[in-house]
Order: sequence, then C-alpha cells, then structure tokens
Amino acid sequence: MNCAEMRTRMRRVEEKTNMKIYNTLTAKKEEFVPLEEGRVKMYVCGPTVYNLIHIGNARPMIVFDTVRRYLEYKGYEVNYVSNFTDVDDKIIKAANEEGVTADVISTRYIAECKKDMAGMNVKPATKHPLATEEIDGMIELIQTLIDKGYAYNVNGTVYYRTRKFKGYGKLSKKNIDDLEAGHRDIKVAGGEEKEDPLDFVLWKPKKEGEPYWKSPWSEGRPGWHTECSVMAKKYLGESIDIHAGGEDLIFPHHENEIAQSEAANGVQFSKYWMHNAFLKINNVKMSKSLGNFFTVRDIAAKYDLQVLRFFMLSAHYRNPLNFSEELMESAKNSLERITTAAGNLNHMIENAQDREVSEEEKNILAQLDDMIKQFENAMDDDFNTADAITAIFDMVKLANTSCKSSDSKKFLQEVLDKIAGTCGILGLEVVSEKELLDEDIDNLIQERQQARKDRNFARADEIRQLLLDKGIVLEDTREGVRWKRS
Repeated sequence: MNCAEMRTRMRRVEEKTNMKIYNTLTAKKEEFVPLEEGRVKMYVCGPTVYNLIHIGNARPMIVFDTVRRYLEYKGYEVNYVSNFTDVDDKIIKAANEEGVTADVISTRYIAECKKDMAGMNVKPATKHPLATEEIDGMIELIQTLIDKGYAYNVNGTVYYRTRKFKGYGKLSKKNIDDLEAGHRDIKVAGGEEKEDPLDFVLWKPKKEGEPYWKSPWSEGRPGWHTECSVMAKKYLGESIDIHAGGEDLIFPHHENEIAQSEAANGVQFSKYWMHNAFLKINNVKMSKSLGNFFTVRDIAAKYDLQVLRFFMLSAHYRNPLNFSEELMESAKNSLERITTAAGNLNHMIENAQDREVSEEEKNILAQLDDMIKQFENAMDDDFNTADAITAIFDMVKLANTSCKSSDSKKFLQEVLDKIAGTCGILGLEVVSEKELLDEDIDNLIQERQQARKDRNFARADEIRQLLLDKGIVLEDTREGVRWKRS
C-alpha cells in the first residue's frame, strides 16, 4: 500500500461515523455505530429454493450486496451471512410433483441461484447456511423457549406465546390486539388447541410423505421463522449489527425472529433493521397468474445481468421500484455510457506517452476526487445509490470532455481507475477483460510445454489455471494439446 492509498484508507476510517442508516426499528435515520469497532455482523434473509429466483428476489440480493461492498470500502470487516431455506411447503410440493425428494429440489435450485448471483456480481456470503443443517440448533432454541415459559407443546406441536413477549409489534409498529393469526405460519391440525389465536408455530408434526426430524415433542420439522434466529446466533452471535431483507418480511417473519431471539437470549437481537421496498412490473404487483412474472434467467436471456444490477441501484432501496422493458432499455443505455467512456480511456492509454502528470491533469484528478467525495456522501446517507450514480455520471462527463490521446499515460490510467473503482463499489464492472487472441493462447501453450520439459510443473499448472480463468480449457492428447473456449 503506497502513501496515497494509506491516507485514503485512514480518511475512510475517520469518516465511518458519518454514515447514517434508516432503521426500521426506530423509523428514523441513525448514525451507524457497530457493536464492535471496525467489524460488522450482517444477516440477510435468503430465498426459499423451490424454483429459479425471480427479479423480486434479485433486489435484496443486489441492494444488500452493495451495502456490504460499501461497508468494506469504508474499511469494515464484514461478516455477511445469508441463508437458503431448503425445507418448506413449496419445496415439498415441487418435490412431490416431480416424484423426487425435497433435497433434490433444494440442491438443484441452490446451484441455479448461485449461478444467477454470480451473473449479477453478488459476492458469495461469508456463510450460506442451510436450514436442514441447523435443525439441532432449532430444537435447542425451542427447548430454551419452553423452559423460559415462552413456548408450549400441544400434541407434538410447539407454539410461541406471542403475548408473553412484551415487545411484540415493535418492528412492524403493529398493535398486538389488532393482529390476526396466521400469515405464513405453518398450518397444522389441532391449531384450535392454541392458548391464543396469535401464537405461532415453532415445531410441527410430520405429515405423510414429508421430510422430518426427531425432536422431544414429535417427529416433524421447524416453523419457518425459527431458522433465521438460530443461524444468525450461530454464525454472528446473540446480538448483530444489521438484519436485512425485503419489506414483506417485516411482519410476521422478522417480528417473530425478534420475539424468539430476544426471549431466548435476553439481549437485543439486531441493532439496525434494513428493508428494501417492493418491485412492481409495469406498476402492477408481480404475479404468475397475471403473466408478469420474470425470473433472473428470463432477464439474462435479453440483457447482461450487469444491466439488471444497474437498474436495481438506479433508485433508492427504500423506494418502490417499477420494472418495465422501457426502463431496462434506459438502464442499458446509461450503463453503456459508462462502459463506453471506460473503453475510450483504455484505447487512449494504449497510445499515450509515458511522462509526468501535468498541472492541468492534476487539476482534473482533483475534480474527480471531489466527485468521489459526492459519491461517498450519497452512500453515507442511507446508501443512496441513485445519487451515487449521478456522481459517477459527473465523472464520466468530465473524462469525456477533458481526456485526450495526447495526455500522459499515468493521468489517463488514474482517471480510468477512479471511475472503474467507484463503479466497483456498486458491483458494476465497467472495464472488460481483453479476450485472449488465438496467437496468445498458442504462445502460452508452447510456454507450458517447455515448462513441462524443464520439469517446472508449478509454472505449467499456473499457465493451465491462467488459461482456465480466461475461459480456455486445455486437453492433453496423443496428437498434442488441444484447446477450446468454454
């Protein structure tokens, strides 16, 4: 790290406390102060994996990946946990329809989900726990709640005593007396045996043909809400910094998580709660019955998924977002403005002269730094990606009007690095890697062959991996080495 980079990092560390997050729990923007200095514990509710993920799933994935990226840019070490719900009524239904087990369905769609996440440039979580691998922890949590008087067993079904938790409704701002039981709670026979209609299910007995686990109360499976409480505690601790998800999860899912976790652990579950607003299709709620349902894979057939990411970030995450063909085209054109500017800079760099940066060039770089500061100010204000993108366009405009082939190579490279680096914080890759020419591939293969003759197997393996990273697959045959693009 050079002196300039060190100064930049120190400035980011000093400015950490300038960040503000809208906290759903308090219904206001608050200064972000993590529980542990320099570290952030963040839990994001992941998808239920019974089919390909849809663009509604994509919004929280992209939004909170961007939050994570910016926190890391500011110098925080982020422990980012996002689960896969791999046992659920919908998964069981899909499995029964195909005549396979539930784990076949969940394994298939976890793999497909990860492909889509990679396409959207969503970083893998620090940990992606699976519900089915955490059953023992859920049983332990339920037993703790029973022991503390917050839960009770009726014929193998365990219910949570909702009214016993005095803070119930504090996240959703709902009055407990106005609430209706149900929502996504697992419906079970004998529900009339609840002490209170508002009590929700922690454990349910098995049904014919369903996966099940042994417990002290019955052979069955946990309620949906239980898993996130357990996973967050196991991988992050009893108290975490940020819990996030779509606004549809505020009630009852996140409300129930709070009730479970705080009753069991006796401490605040999450300091900050973040929720993204709904995504609509042509101003109508997305629905398969209306024929306006789109998977991420559907979008990938028409657009690079970087366009989808740009589109999702073009509005503030707490504002409803409307999806349409016209708006996607607009996002595509806007992103192309940035990538074209980056491509032009790359071309100029190839032909530029190696010389010292002039005073005029230094002035332009200083202006770009001011724009980066505008970007940071927008992101510090509850992750306002819409205004952050405006700052990027200001940078692009300055580059387009100020940079020329006669400029110094060092200056042009710095301009490109500043634009590409700022975009990278949003997960937008605007500098494409150059595709290897056939001649370059052949030269590397010859070098690899020579390395093998010289018994320099480490270098030979290094070249194979380098080519593989570029999408070039080698095949050693009797006739020699063959290659193909993957």
